[in-house]
Amino acid sequence: MTIYIGLAGWGDHDSLYAPATKASDKLSHYARHFSVVEIDSTFYAIQSPERMKKWLSDTPEHFKFVVKAYQGMTGHQRQMQTTEEKRKAMYDAFLHMLQPLIEAKRLLFVLFQYPPWFDCMTKHVMVLRATKQRMGDIPCAIEFRNQTWYDAQYRERTLQFLEKENWIHSICDEPQAGEGSIPIVEEVTSPKYTLVRFHGRNIDGWNDTGHENWREVRYLYEYAIEELTEWKERLERLLHKTEHIIVIFNNNSGGHAALNAKQIMTMFEQLRPDGKPPLEPVVQQVEQLPLF
Repeated sequence: MTIYIGLAGWGDHDSLYAPATKASDKLSHYARHFSVVEIDSTFYAIQSPERMKKWLSDTPEHFKFVVKAYQGMTGHQRQMQTTEEKRKAMYDAFLHMLQPLIEAKRLLFVLFQYPPWFDCMTKHVMVLRATKQRMGDIPCAIEFRNQTWYDAQYRERTLQFLEKENWIHSICDEPQAGEGSIPIVEEVTSPKYTLVRFHGRNIDGWNDTGHENWREVRYLYEYAIEELTEWKERLERLLHKTEHIIVIFNNNSGGHAALNAKQIMTMFEQLRPDGKPPLEPVVQQVEQLPLF
């Protein structure tokens, strides 16, 4: 029974790095603080296997990856007309990208985060079945962004379907801002893994307001200690139902994700992978100026 705690991405968490840290060095520094990361760049573009190999070499053998599915695989690109041939090529490229992680036994699972318009309908259930078939035996987690899947009339059937189809349930903490958000559903659908993602509770910024910087402030939220304490109790309950819980903090519009992740690590009396207390400050490198 283990809890892995980490962040979505590693590039934007400034509190983890000294000011002079190069972008190419950040992942290796990140791995001193956390034992898992969610690769979110794969949502925007399918990366090369060589890049995966680089990220493997930047991290120790115990370090694990959650890989976010490409947006073309989750229906975010509604304007894109995809033929079956193109869809197959897209999945083939994505699976080829994953091979270094799989061979190194460092991939936990792939996260499929579906868009707000992906509601509980028969045609979307068929999409989920087809997706699992395409992914083969690679573990897959699912996160909905439409609350119809958890409406009273569908909730139990949704969870039963996820369990039957071997989907890992993503439990979310996010603003309750209408149909395009989901409630906290404290249920497990896989005996091995459960994913918990913290998106913050910025209810005013969750939905698209039409403002140019909407996405920049969507995850602007710092969890209070009282809120994290409530989650500690939830996580302890979940540990009785699943072998591993992966906790990912995504509330980083204001740089709060790393702090909140370290606070909950402290609640579980976890140390950083480098053996230091989670909340120990990062040593700020002082630039050495030449004397002459």
